[in-house]
Amino acid sequence: MSIEYPLLVLLGAFLTFYLAKHSRFDGVRASSSLSIIAYLIFSALNLNPDLYAIVFFGGTFIGMSAPHRFGIYTVASSSILFSILFEHLVPKLDGYGGALGISAFLSVCICHTCILLGAPRSKKPPPVQ
Repeated sequence: MSIEYPLLVLLGAFLTFYLAKHSRFDGVRASSSLSIIAYLIFSALNLNPDLYAIVFFGGTFIGMSAPHRFGIYTVASSSILFSILFEHLVPKLDGYGGALGISAFLSVCICHTCILLGAPRSKKPPPVQ
């Protein structure tokens, strides 16, 4: 596996995670706007925009999954797991859509299950009142 996938997934996940916490954005708006911007950048730089934008978009799935429930450790762990799953599931599933959805679901589900079983997690700041 090349280093591009984990870096793109981490970038997409963290940008979406932090943008979704902004008052004017929710997870869907953050994911869609960042994915469009990423595709335009990859197209302008001639960096295989179809593949890299799909990988980035998959990372935004992780970032928008639960920005108020998970911390940065869980987002990072899910992102790395997503990039590994995506790399192995794309050849086995027909098209990118199935690989994106199942990889994002499994990576977040596995990390959430680990948290429920007692895995360490990042501390969230207390809610602002």
